[in-house]
Amino acid sequence: MTAVPVPYRVVERRRETADSVTLRLEPVGEALAEFAPGQFAMVHCFGRGEIPLSVSSVQATGGLAHTVRGVGAVSDGLCETRAGDVLGLRGPYGTGWELERARGRDVLVVAGGIGFAPLRPLILRALAEPEAYGRVSVVVGARTPADLISRQELERWRTAYTGVTVDWPDTTWRGDVGVVTQVIGRAPFDPGDGWAFVCGPEPMIRATARDLAHLGVPPERVRVSLERNMRCATGHCGHCQLGPVLVCRDGPVVGWDMAEPLLSVREL
Repeated sequence: MTAVPVPYRVVERRRETADSVTLRLEPVGEALAEFAPGQFAMVHCFGRGEIPLSVSSVQATGGLAHTVRGVGAVSDGLCETRAGDVLGLRGPYGTGWELERARGRDVLVVAGGIGFAPLRPLILRALAEPEAYGRVSVVVGARTPADLISRQELERWRTAYTGVTVDWPDTTWRGDVGVVTQVIGRAPFDPGDGWAFVCGPEPMIRATARDLAHLGVPPERVRVSLERNMRCATGHCGHCQLGPVLVCRDGPVVGWDMAEPLLSVREL
């Protein structure tokens, strides 16, 4: 990894929802080291600053994709970029999903909202090696149909089960209505032997991990991605501290056995 931003050019900008876009990037010169699914980059928008973003696609060419929602000065600036603009990237940082630990076993992926983006590379990798894993199931939730990202891609995937649910349907919605925990039970997944990968808002992670535990999934086989405001990405500033954990260094992906006692402490 490098502490100096490396230039990457925006080669495609795809609108996902009203407030989020996916940026496909290619290195201007030498690419950063290969990212593992679940790791993140510090993405610099010149004149605005930088923020951490998990990768939503990893290409063999060294290209990357990041899905970003506009919620502040830097993320708004990234959402406003166009093809041809240059951004600065540092990384890779943090821990990955470690999908290889699930080889030979069922895989359950549960995503909430934009939390689907960091899980996308994991799903693509599992689907690219169908003989290496058991049944691959995907459950995705969003506030409304308009808030679903990569909706067409979800419909094309040949997974053992793909469930999509929304909190607030519109007049065109014909799918499930409700939270993701209402859909998990339909997935063909062996809780005693499978692995689960979860990303989304913190309340959704807690509820999903709790229900997986009730089904019999050991907490160490539930991998979650923690959401904390990371600044330095190297564990020096302490801004992302969660109890004894520095999320940028020890996460963002950790086992639920580590995350559960931390997330259960109010205001930690």
